[in-house]
Amino acid sequence: MDTMTLWHLTGWEFAALAFAALLVGFSKTAVSGANTVSLAIFAAVLPARASTGILLPVLIAGDVLAVLTYRRHAHWPTLWRLFSAVGVGVVVGTLFLVWADDAVVRTSIGVILLFMAAVTVWRRRRADADGQPDEVTSRTGRVKARSYGVLGGFTTMVANAGGPVMSMYLLSAGFRKLGFLGTSAFFFLIVNVSKLPFSAGLGLIDGHSLLLDAALVVFVVPGAFLGKWAVDRINQRLFERLVIAATIVGGLQLLLA
Repeated sequence: MDTMTLWHLTGWEFAALAFAALLVGFSKTAVSGANTVSLAIFAAVLPARASTGILLPVLIAGDVLAVLTYRRHAHWPTLWRLFSAVGVGVVVGTLFLVWADDAVVRTSIGVILLFMAAVTVWRRRRADADGQPDEVTSRTGRVKARSYGVLGGFTTMVANAGGPVMSMYLLSAGFRKLGFLGTSAFFFLIVNVSKLPFSAGLGLIDGHSLLLDAALVVFVVPGAFLGKWAVDRINQRLFERLVIAATIVGGLQLLLA
């Protein structure tokens, strides 16, 4: 088993993981994409392979809290268009992992994130977002949804980094703050839950790892409440800038690590 137990950690290591868990809760209810920092902390404290299995239940806990908070704001037509494309992306990501080493994977995803952040900034300079995500019903919107869905499935499969991809899609599609958070909450809850059997089958989730998760989930809850408090005080323009900044940080982190 390539997992870690609560008893293997020093006080400082647990504190780092607790902070990362709090940041997961904050990112799920406030600034999606900010949990790329959490990914880095988990990978630094734990063995890289084990970290993905231990982080997954923590992410799901954050997803559940986000769904409970923003469930009325989800845009289901967008979600249905994304899911089939995400499945294709997961398959492509699996095939990519057959031959690509860790350095190639990280570099590829980092480049994708930075490129999409640049495209999103360019698009936002050209036109302000509409109040409703009507663009997803057009032919161009459907093509965009499928393209981002494939990229999201690819990045979540190879590095648990699908968040920034979906953030860039939802911003580019014209989602306002609450619609953005509600749609992404349901998207990641469904995607992350679907990954559980694969992680368990690979031996990345077992009784020991779940005990550590139980200790860390406690910190997700205050992070989620902090995020809800913050998002009510962040205007739309600042919200978009924070999401884009978090994506850029995630991309640079993958390129420079």
